[in-house]
Amino acid sequence: MADAIVIDTKVFFERLQILLNTWKADKRAGDNQFGGADSIAILTGKSEPENSFVKNNALHFWLLGYEFPATLLVFTTTMMYVVTTEKKAKHLQNLKEGKVPVEILPIDAKKPETRTEAFNKCIDIIKSAGKKCGTLPKIETTGPFADEWKKVFSETSKDVEETDISPGLSQAMSIKDEEELKAIRTGAKAASAVMSDYWVDEMSEVLDAEKKITHAKLATNIAAKIDDQKFFKKVSKLTSDFDNQHLDWAFGPVVQSGGQYDLKLSAQSNNEPLHSGCIIAGLGFRYRTYSSVIARTYLIDPSKSQTANYKILLAAHEAAVRAAKEGAACKDVYNAAFGVIKAKKPELEKHFPKNVGAAIGIELKDVNLTLSGKNVRSLKDGMTLSIITSLDNLVNDKPQDKKGTNYSLLLMDTIRVTRGDPVVFTKDTSTDLDSIEFYFKDEEEEVKPKQEKKKSSASAIVTSNIKSSRTRGAGRGDTQKEEEEARRREHQKELAAKKQREGLEKYSEATGALNGEDEKKFKKFESYKRDSQLPARIKDMIVWVDVKALTVILPIMGRPVPFHINTIKNVSKSDEGEYTHLRFNFLSPGQGVGRKDDQPFEDPQAHFIRSLTVRSKDQDRLSEVSSQITELRKAATRKEQEKKEMEDVVEQEKLVEIRNRRPVRLADVYLRPAQDGKRVPGEVEIHQNGLRYVSPLRNENVDIVFSNVKHLFFQPCVGELIVLIHVHLKNPILVGKRKSKDVQFYREATDMAFDETGNRKRKHRYGDEEEFEQEQEERRRRAELDKLFKSFAEKISDAGREWNITVDIPFRELSFNGVPFRSNVLMAPATDALVQLTEPPFTVVTLEEIEVAHLERIQFGLKNFDLVFVYKDYQRPPTHVNTIPVDQLEKVKEWLDSVDIAYTEGPLNLNWGMIMKTVIADPHQFFKDGGWSFLNTDSDDEDKEEESEEESAFEMSDEELNESESESEDESEFDDDASDDEGDAESDLSDEGEDWDDMEKKAAKADRNGVVNEEDDGGKKRKRR
Repeated sequence: MADAIVIDTKVFFERLQILLNTWKADKRAGDNQFGGADSIAILTGKSEPENSFVKNNALHFWLLGYEFPATLLVFTTTMMYVVTTEKKAKHLQNLKEGKVPVEILPIDAKKPETRTEAFNKCIDIIKSAGKKCGTLPKIETTGPFADEWKKVFSETSKDVEETDISPGLSQAMSIKDEEELKAIRTGAKAASAVMSDYWVDEMSEVLDAEKKITHAKLATNIAAKIDDQKFFKKVSKLTSDFDNQHLDWAFGPVVQSGGQYDLKLSAQSNNEPLHSGCIIAGLGFRYRTYSSVIARTYLIDPSKSQTANYKILLAAHEAAVRAAKEGAACKDVYNAAFGVIKAKKPELEKHFPKNVGAAIGIELKDVNLTLSGKNVRSLKDGMTLSIITSLDNLVNDKPQDKKGTNYSLLLMDTIRVTRGDPVVFTKDTSTDLDSIEFYFKDEEEEVKPKQEKKKSSASAIVTSNIKSSRTRGAGRGDTQKEEEEARRREHQKELAAKKQREGLEKYSEATGALNGEDEKKFKKFESYKRDSQLPARIKDMIVWVDVKALTVILPIMGRPVPFHINTIKNVSKSDEGEYTHLRFNFLSPGQGVGRKDDQPFEDPQAHFIRSLTVRSKDQDRLSEVSSQITELRKAATRKEQEKKEMEDVVEQEKLVEIRNRRPVRLADVYLRPAQDGKRVPGEVEIHQNGLRYVSPLRNENVDIVFSNVKHLFFQPCVGELIVLIHVHLKNPILVGKRKSKDVQFYREATDMAFDETGNRKRKHRYGDEEEFEQEQEERRRRAELDKLFKSFAEKISDAGREWNITVDIPFRELSFNGVPFRSNVLMAPATDALVQLTEPPFTVVTLEEIEVAHLERIQFGLKNFDLVFVYKDYQRPPTHVNTIPVDQLEKVKEWLDSVDIAYTEGPLNLNWGMIMKTVIADPHQFFKDGGWSFLNTDSDDEDKEEESEEESAFEMSDEELNESESESEDESEFDDDASDDEGDAESDLSDEGEDWDDMEKKAAKADRNGVVNEEDDGGKKRKRR
């Protein structure tokens, strides 16, 4: 085994340089993390399994990859010395040639004088370096080697002061490189797999079958999984090079229930049987010596108070995770979690721990980077943390039995600190209520009897005779649509209520305004740091424009006074007589010109110069100065805009190329956005941690690392002119000189170089055979292109599996037309996003980031409507998709509802700038006032319509029917002023009545006598009884 020890010299010297640089920087800055040490002495004694991962051993693992017992490491700011046995020294010989000199001082175990001689040399080195020597005094070391060094070192206590450097070592080792992050991420995914894929099923089976199995036995079963190679092969999240032989236990596994809970990392499972109530399970893996931890609480048939307390703990846990960003102090993470507890339920404060985790790596818990309320150490990009939140010793108001009276809640995750949102390595094991609540008791559902309305005979007759349509089957389609609409409306009410509830929980009263830290402040600019930087022409006491320093120097009372160009609002030149006047207008607070000028200054008593005028007889000179200032102002504004535009462009990590074999390639593809110059096809290559586009005409390659990939899309050429692979990035990168968040590799589906006519004139073939052959060839070529690009996209997904990259294909059957920018394009929903990938500028709207969608211009008579997406990040402006045909409204609604996006409707276009400004100003008040419900203006109208429809049902009782008949008889009496025609008609309707024969005789007689004509002319003949 000893022969297998190989130390990676590259990693050793890189990390040794980090240690020395951190030490030197600490001495310069006076941060005192290294205690002002001039030299460092790290001692390891006899190997002890229980103390194998403390600070001194951790330094060995970090630098050398192995632990070297009975070894002394001495560091100066320029050199390293190693005192160890001859046998171990053989493995260190390759460290002698490197950037930092390393001297090996081997000792012979059989000759004690060699050890004394080596120790004395180290003492001389420490004395010559300075008066302070950094050590690890809190760590105990044992064995003859350690005892003799302690004795020798103690004799120098008069000349050398001992100081604790453990905070400095923590700082040096806290920022992980890619190999360290990969080890922690892999261990975390393995731990998540054991928790979610094994433990949850095992626990459910035990509880469902009501088996009596002890916590210790369950923990032993979990521990056996570490050697189950078949289990880890089934875990898709693990990389292909995963080897469970490198796995070891960092802590646990621990299973606890039945009212007895120990929430420390040193907890052990007891011999009590698993209790159906509150169950806590946790474990920690160590993969290639790097630790990762996970713990979850599972609630079995919980009471309402248990569920409420868990929700509060989950909100605090998520707040701690969100707060762990670069630049934040350790105490900020704790205060974020504690603030949620304090705001939501102050009585839980005493049950909340004094810290919410610590830095994690080789050490399971770095005490120097504890996330407590007093630690002011700053977090940096690349650090890894264990976020541990808990509520201990709670009382259940409705326990199932005595053991369920007391319970505790615990959540534990392993995360990585970044500049943006932290990366949760253990997110595969969910923490939401649906995933941790289990119900095994049979719940009897009470079915309420339906109350049938008693209809009167009259109303029954009326309703039975009134038909909604002329045919029996015509109403089925409308009924189905109404049912679908009702189901969708009910689902949307649930989503809206959920959004409202989440908003109130997320933005408690303690949060205040979102932009509290981003208040506008008066900008300060610095032109020169020293007087020597001023230009030589200031001696002439003239107005001088220093283009290099972006400054205008004005002579005021015999002194040159510099004004930065950003403080000058504008200049104006005017001529009066023989003098030319040049007026300078300066920017100052409180001008009230507009929103951009509303910049408060911290000192309300300060005075500002708003304008200043210079006059001179040299008209040409002041004209030149005026034009120079104008041009300098334009240049400064342009530079500021470019800087603002590029501020979100991040520098990606370096692409790790594949060296030992040829990378997988896709040839003859074009790049969008296109590079400058001639448009020629290039190649896309898949490397270890990303993609590279290689252009044949340029040396500039476009690299995309997998850690920066947010979405990967493959769009076939069905209905399109191109087939493409589209990469949507988390942070924009530079492609040439332009920044882009979308990179696309495509090939045209119709090959223009292919002559489809075969250079033959169609003189004799007038049939469709040739066209049919061409169509067949076109289909075959398109199918081959789709197969080629889809296969390459899947290979990208396989290579980026470690970063959770999957291929997403837009659903063309769900697509709809719209205008996201200026052109009318086809918007296609995908699994995780709404996309438009055919025509630049591209559109990618991530569904997970959407807070709510709003449909505008929904009113009768309009042919189009608009769709607005509001994001969960309220600082981000909403996305508009305009001019969607109204016949696609139902399709859009159905898609939004199917992906659980709450949507609202309105008849008008809204001012979203003002709306979002109101939301950002005070989100808590916004949700307190009803949140997004104000958008759904038609909800009240719909309720009224439903009520009116219910009321308009034609149902009448017998009494009402009789009353209506009598009322109609009274109202049918004619007035005295009725027309003669009406009178004649009434006189013909006598009460006695006449038979048909008499009426026919009278009619014939009237025809003969011409009575009909007289009556038509308004004759006044009238029959009277």
